[in-house]
Amino acid sequence: MNGQPITEQAPAATALRLGTRRSALAMAQSGMVAREVTRLTGRPVELVEITTYGDTSREALAQIGGTGVFVSALRDALLEGRIDFAVHSLKDLPTAAPEGLALAAVPEREDVRDALVAREGLTLDELVEKLAGAGRTARIGTGSPRRMAQLNAWAAARGAALETVAIRGNVDTRIGFVTSGELDAVVLATAGLNRLGRSAEISQHLDPELMIPAPGQGALAIECTTANTELTAALGALDHAPTRVAVAAERALLATLEAGCSAPVAALATWGHSYELQLEGVVGTPDGATLLKMSANGPIVLDETAEQQAAALGRALAARLLDAGAAALMGERAR
Repeated sequence: MNGQPITEQAPAATALRLGTRRSALAMAQSGMVAREVTRLTGRPVELVEITTYGDTSREALAQIGGTGVFVSALRDALLEGRIDFAVHSLKDLPTAAPEGLALAAVPEREDVRDALVAREGLTLDELVEKLAGAGRTARIGTGSPRRMAQLNAWAAARGAALETVAIRGNVDTRIGFVTSGELDAVVLATAGLNRLGRSAEISQHLDPELMIPAPGQGALAIECTTANTELTAALGALDHAPTRVAVAAERALLATLEAGCSAPVAALATWGHSYELQLEGVVGTPDGATLLKMSANGPIVLDETAEQQAAALGRALAARLLDAGAAALMGERAR
């Protein structure tokens, strides 16, 4: 013994297990959340990669149902205790609340807009005009019937020559269709390109006047089990109430239409003056021949009933769209 005092080291904090899809975008999103959770809790976060059916299937999303195909495996892992919490792109979440799971946080939303990645960095107008001058039709890739409907409606309104091409794959694969010359452009979510550090590849942001985004686009969802009340409370510090309320309106519209994320449905809720929520909804046919577009607005009190108020606005707008014939435009509705 040398007479030195013996100091006990505090045990290392147990790592929290965060479930994530394996794609580069999902890993980037989950990494962002992991760093914030560590900052808030002081606990390390371990990323647990989980493969979902949507990642392995080569079928078009519209064929495999769209809703939930990127989510169910993560939710199974949560309920089985293999992970402590999960991060999803909110637009991928089914609208029905799952038993035993809590939406612990909806962080502040990223840019909601869609983005065009085109050859030579051309805008949509420039691309269509240049190729028309060369006697060609612009070929634009997207896996989304919602984007197809609005692109085709835009082209029809201008008498422009445009062909939408159904594609699948991660961001690299989709942009690769353009760099290889197979397609003239692709449409992706601005938020995803920003989170991947690839915003410089955007040729044009497609503002909502041209293309309204998917319900929940640009937002993330953080889920954990309802039984884990301590973690649910800790994750709640990442919640951004204005984002959570806005997406509640969008998702209520989607749920009332009984449409999945593969249906040609768009919705965007934005905040105006004096806490007024403005909600725009679009339902169309993928060929763009018919496009129903309506809006509604109402004051929202940011209290514990704010989500219910926003959801009521979404349901009311959906009812108007259904009265105008929306159901016939969506094909088979989700149940």
